[in-house]
Amino acid sequence: MLIEFCLPVRNEEKILAQNAKRLHNFIEESAPDYSWRIVIIVNGSDDSSAAIARQLEETGDGRFKAKYLVSGGKGLALKEYFRESAADILVFMDIDLAVSLDNLSALISPVCSGDYELVIGSRLMSASHTDRALLRSLTSRCYNLLSRLVLRHGFSDLQCGFKAMRRSLFVSLQSWLVDNFWFFDTELVVSAVYGKRAVKEIPVNWQENRYDERKSKIRIIHDVWPFVQNVFRFRRRLRTFKYPDNV
Repeated sequence: MLIEFCLPVRNEEKILAQNAKRLHNFIEESAPDYSWRIVIIVNGSDDSSAAIARQLEETGDGRFKAKYLVSGGKGLALKEYFRESAADILVFMDIDLAVSLDNLSALISPVCSGDYELVIGSRLMSASHTDRALLRSLTSRCYNLLSRLVLRHGFSDLQCGFKAMRRSLFVSLQSWLVDNFWFFDTELVVSAVYGKRAVKEIPVNWQENRYDERKSKIRIIHDVWPFVQNVFRFRRRLRTFKYPDNV
């Protein structure tokens, strides 16, 4: 069973090498019995992220793989790689490693055991611990409330960048995953719910790991309205949802 830890990266030259190696060392020490690889998916970058990713691939121990896309977008980067991946289980997380790596076992174990097809991290469950700006936390809670009312799901946090799934789930649902940016997470989770797949939500420890020059890729004021529009567009699409066959 092969697990791939996928890191979508855009202009992250300052933290890429350090955090990729940190993830590598953590997995090597905590999960020695797994067959695994770290995939760095550089998308739409105009800094040295691609060169750093290639260097990790060339000088590493075979645990790193680099992929480069000219176009940007988290959703696009993940979908492009997931289609060609030969892994059994796909994990994706943000390169800033805002979610504590101590939560990795709880994320991947239910998928490896076959009990769940998708496990998602949540910053908003009662057992979660977060260090986050008040405005960003309030925005997440408002978005989740809206999405629960409109899309009828029961989860507390669709957008946390910390998820693991069987690749077969992606294959069966990929026609419903049309967004190339941040709404990809919502499409994935809600499509799995509509497809009656086994989904588990886990609390995570989350810290806003940002240096002064690294601003969030999500611009709250600029991106709120497109997110709201996407929710209602997605609801219209879901009216024609057909349960995908198990793969």
